[in-house]
Amino acid sequence: MIATLSALVLGLLVASAKGSFDTIENANTVTGANFILLDRVLTQYGPESKPVRDELQHAVDNEISSIWPEEHPTLYGQPPLEKAGDLEPVLQKLNDLHPATDDQHELIQQARQILGSLTQARWLLIEESETEVPTPLYVVLLSWLTLLFVGFGLFAPRNATVLASLVLCAFSVATAIFLFDEMTSPLDGIIKVSSGPMQKALDHMGRQ
Repeated sequence: MIATLSALVLGLLVASAKGSFDTIENANTVTGANFILLDRVLTQYGPESKPVRDELQHAVDNEISSIWPEEHPTLYGQPPLEKAGDLEPVLQKLNDLHPATDDQHELIQQARQILGSLTQARWLLIEESETEVPTPLYVVLLSWLTLLFVGFGLFAPRNATVLASLVLCAFSVATAIFLFDEMTSPLDGIIKVSSGPMQKALDHMGRQ
């Protein structure tokens, strides 16, 4: 019964963590696409939007540096995600634009909508990444696993095969817990969401 409960709980935890990880990764992809779209809209507005595009590019670069500092070795110690890549300066420069035609008015409205979506997605990303696993859950799970391995160890014969089997089983369980713990924090640690979408957005900015 303990073995079955432990297996069920571990499986559900890893599946739940993988679902949360995929949600953050999909949100990151959509955010990168929206950055490219916003840059294209500002390009259509005209050369007057160059300061806004420069500020937007700076915000994306700061966000990449804060989430993936290992890709910018000289930028370790950057501020956390809550302070880096702030989009408020982009909105301020966007408000400084004075559209002269109906097309420019429409583009400004579209840019504001995209920027609002980006701001909302960014804070949702921050909130999702701050989810913590309740400590009692770890305590109960580890208690079950300890009881399980102690029971096996007491009644199993003492030979190399049994010892190797217990070590491999313990390693498998530890790996499952490690995967669960890492995927519940998708913006830091060893297992992180890919920086590809944001890097692609940064590469597309400033081409025109």
